[in-house]
Amino acid sequence: MRQTDVIVIGGGQAGLAMSHHLSAGGIDHAVLERARVGERWRSAWDSLRLLTPTRLNALPGAPDPGSDPDGFVTTAELIGHLEAYARAIGAPVETGIEVRRVERIGGRFRITTDSGAWSARAVVVATGHCDQPFVPPVAARLAPAIRQITPRDYRNPAELPEGGVLVVGASASGAQLAEEIHRSGRPVTLAVGRHSRLPRRYRGADVLVWMDRAGMLTELAIASPSLARARTQPSLQLIGSPEHRTLDLGVLRDMGVRLVGRLLDIDGTALSFSDDLARTTAGAQATLERLLARIDPVADAHGAPAEPRPAPLAPFARSPEALDLASDGIRTVLWATGYRRSYPWLRVPVLDDAGEIVHAGGVTPAPGLFVLGLRFLRRRNSNFLGGVGADADALAAEIRTHLAMSDRIAA
Repeated sequence: MRQTDVIVIGGGQAGLAMSHHLSAGGIDHAVLERARVGERWRSAWDSLRLLTPTRLNALPGAPDPGSDPDGFVTTAELIGHLEAYARAIGAPVETGIEVRRVERIGGRFRITTDSGAWSARAVVVATGHCDQPFVPPVAARLAPAIRQITPRDYRNPAELPEGGVLVVGASASGAQLAEEIHRSGRPVTLAVGRHSRLPRRYRGADVLVWMDRAGMLTELAIASPSLARARTQPSLQLIGSPEHRTLDLGVLRDMGVRLVGRLLDIDGTALSFSDDLARTTAGAQATLERLLARIDPVADAHGAPAEPRPAPLAPFARSPEALDLASDGIRTVLWATGYRRSYPWLRVPVLDDAGEIVHAGGVTPAPGLFVLGLRFLRRRNSNFLGGVGADADALAAEIRTHLAMSDRIAA
């Protein structure tokens, strides 16, 4: 059995950032990655770019990836950057290692993998927020003739069956894929649920840059009046395009995407939807107004030119509350309904009823077990490429304290 002080599970940005700070503290560790560095990014669709501009993507101890600070890197560019980063920091990554069991035995952890076992005094779960695409249980009632996919299955429109596509979910992924598939010539229907509308640029800068300057991206989780709700907020309805385009329901409607309300039920090919499109878009507009109201004083202080806030979307025509996919020519349903986390290998009692890891800022109730890379772990940008480093730094300090305590106990 191999031994080390800390095992980090996951070789994406969270695991690499953790490795950087552990190395800086002289802590012996290993990073176990089931496939390759940045593997989850390798399953993204062909045209995907990061939603955050390059200037906000710096990992600890490394320059921003890419040469255009206001541009949006492709996934291929990001994967190359992560690989180069792992080499530059000398991260002890072992790829192609699947973790099958983590359990606590005495004062140490036993990590069983498909290529042997490790013993460590601490473990960091760095598998991230976007672990597995979430598909709602109602999907089981869809007729077998209708193909079901998630954003992780999708590469480009050419791979889809002939016919129309229903995209369920109107946050970042759903809106982007609805637009791309519609532009390919396929009719698209978008089932709209809760979402956060924002302009891509506002008052001369990217809206996320303004949010960063206003301190919104680094807001502490403990400051949120409803942390559980904050952690389940839909992703921002943005697209990282070279043209810095805004993408919202108004844009999609104008280009011909059919919009319907929230999906309620499925019976074979018969689907029902809520008549809540107006209410949902009003909620998204209210969120937009709140965010821009916080940005405006910061933009004023920077001398940014005045700009009117985006007006509420024009009223939507009454959307259909029922569709029959067969008669409507829809052959594919794309579930852009978010992600969930799954830890079947974690045999330490730290999971809640929903299967999520219980933690306070990444520190779990089990001494020596930590988690990193989740949404709003410590800050609003905890699961952002440029936000994970601060959390990793804080957790490295927690790990040093834990290791020092275990040393005293052993003595």
